[in-house]
Amino acid sequence: MLSIVSTPIGNLGDITLRSIETLKACDAIVCEDTRVTGSLLKALEIEKKELISCHGYSDEKKIDRIIERLEAGEHLVLVSDAGTPGISDPGYKVVSKIRNTKYEIRIEVIPGPSAFLAALSVSGLPINQFLYIGFPPLKKGRQTLFGSFKDEDRTIVLYESVHRIEKTLCEIADALSDQPDRKMVIARELTKMHEEAIHTTVADLKETANTITKKGEFVVVIGPNR
Repeated sequence: MLSIVSTPIGNLGDITLRSIETLKACDAIVCEDTRVTGSLLKALEIEKKELISCHGYSDEKKIDRIIERLEAGEHLVLVSDAGTPGISDPGYKVVSKIRNTKYEIRIEVIPGPSAFLAALSVSGLPINQFLYIGFPPLKKGRQTLFGSFKDEDRTIVLYESVHRIEKTLCEIADALSDQPDRKMVIARELTKMHEEAIHTTVADLKETANTITKKGEFVVVIGPNR
């Protein structure tokens, strides 16, 4: 069996009892970064477990070996560095390949924290419908994507790193310059000590980009075009 386990995005207290029980009971843990997952296990006082790295640069043979172990009857857990596996991380490749195998491998999900859902909840923007982008492209298609936001009548949510947040916000401001009153929220360090959700508009977005604290991971929420 493969258990998909969500882990905290910042505050360790957000780990669920079921997640802890599953991490304790499994045979091994498939993770992005063994150091990150190892630190989590140590904090949870879970005895040392075998950690299997599976990240964006892992080849298909690594996934095949994971499937072989599942077929042999092992109970493996899939985690990401933080949050829900499969969202903007390579975990989906493992699940997708298992679903496409001829063998019957049970998959269960232990839900929990997700940064973009937390940002949507705290934004105060309409979230009955939303468009999740993930991380925007670095080069090709970037300006086309931001330009498409003009006509989007759903709330948009995307991730950005500390290294590109200022550039991204300024480019979004340029793309939506004819919609100056459109509301936005930039969430930073969610669930951590210095958590903040900055409410702004397209008109003020460049000033916000210049003054925002450049630390941590960011979730950008853009209100609908209404």
